[in-house]
Amino acid sequence: MVARYKLGMPQFILEDFNLENAERRLCLEALERAGNIVGAAKLLGITRHAMKRRIIKLRLDWTRGAVPPRTPSSGSTGPS
Repeated sequence: MVARYKLGMPQFILEDFNLENAERRLCLEALERAGNIVGAAKLLGITRHAMKRRIIKLRLDWTRGAVPPRTPSSGSTGPS
């Protein structure tokens, strides 16, 4: 079960040096990859509680067990 979260995070280039935007991208990518808050927290190396605080702080649209919609800036090219 732990091996599922050892996939690691992809590298990406930041458009600017805005720390809040970088944190938002990392959190959304982790949530999308893991599919849940606990898995996303493990990917980021933080606690579940810290992940929930970031979801609230960054006003991320995340509901339990739901994958948030990808924004055009996050690299989605639409349905495959």
